[in-house]
Amino acid sequence: MGSDQSSVIYLDHNATTPIDPAVIDAMEPYLKSVFGNPSSVEHTHGHAASMAVDRARGQVAETIGARPQEIVFTGSCTEANNLAILGVARAHPNKRHLITTVVEHPSILEPARALEREGWSVTYIKVDENGRVSPDAIAEALTDQTVLVSVMGANNEVGTLQPIKAIGALCTERGVLFHSDLAQAVAYVDVDVERDNIHLASLSAHKAYGPKGVGALYLRSRRPRVRVAPLIYGGGQERGLRPGTLNTPGIVGMGEAFRLARSQSTSDAARLRSFCESFREHLIGTLPNARLNGDPIERLPNNLSFSIEGVEPLALMRSLRNQISFSASSACATDKIETSHVLLAMFGNIPRARGAFRIAPGRFTTETEMLGAAAHIVQEAQRLSEMSRTAA
Repeated sequence: MGSDQSSVIYLDHNATTPIDPAVIDAMEPYLKSVFGNPSSVEHTHGHAASMAVDRARGQVAETIGARPQEIVFTGSCTEANNLAILGVARAHPNKRHLITTVVEHPSILEPARALEREGWSVTYIKVDENGRVSPDAIAEALTDQTVLVSVMGANNEVGTLQPIKAIGALCTERGVLFHSDLAQAVAYVDVDVERDNIHLASLSAHKAYGPKGVGALYLRSRRPRVRVAPLIYGGGQERGLRPGTLNTPGIVGMGEAFRLARSQSTSDAARLRSFCESFREHLIGTLPNARLNGDPIERLPNNLSFSIEGVEPLALMRSLRNQISFSASSACATDKIETSHVLLAMFGNIPRARGAFRIAPGRFTTETEMLGAAAHIVQEAQRLSEMSRTAA
């Protein structure tokens, strides 16, 4: 049995979100009575499941400005990222250069390193102190061998939004495919793959109030038409790009979660931005040794990354674990305690990089919870800071 979580304020929505009750309601029939295999379209049970998958595919596509046939369902956003990077590489053996950034998710960086071991050339674009990449740096790195540029829409650790539209326009002009990991963006940011010239996009259900264990990859079918090679082989589901029996309940949940995101992202973003601005002002106004990490303006509305001089983030987390759930770094790396590659890229190996922690409210967070969390963190940070000074 797990411990009681009801009294603990959850502020780690960049790691995962709770499932929206409407999503649970949409999934429930497909966990109980509508259990058919969606590939078995010739009979009633399979046809019902297939229709549900088609409906969800349309919901996901509509949310990002794509066509339903451009959506390939996967088991996670990590899988979608791998299919994008390695799939494009396998489909274009005559071009052997990839461009990405030093602050990407490990599910981008590790496939890129795998390609390097196979003889590919990979350029890792650096970022400024706000964690933002320059489109000019991308332009300078492009060569006639470049087949793909991959830049995330929003950073999961420090919340910085990247200039995706400018990068997409540049790639389109130069005839290079552009991929973006949009896991963090869909729930709070207006996404339009056509407008922003995004040719491939990786999507996550559980970062947008949907279930875990399901994601999707958008593959543009219009010019430029994207070609990817499969990474696994089997029965030919999802156009042969992701074979295996489809997770109908999860896919239905992702579709409903994205439908809700499309209708609620603007209002959710405005409310959470207001919460975060108040939290930020209180923390920095009360703790003169606190600093915000990430771009102060171009950032996710529900993300705050702080470093507080003299306060070790793991000590802060442990002392407040019965009051608040928040993160010292990405939950997507490992259980090892090490400095985030994102903060290292932004600041180098200095105390500010080593001392970062993340606060991430979400759709169901209340103003009272945010105020309470701020009070807890300020009080505990002051105590830990005083202990640090005394020890010194």
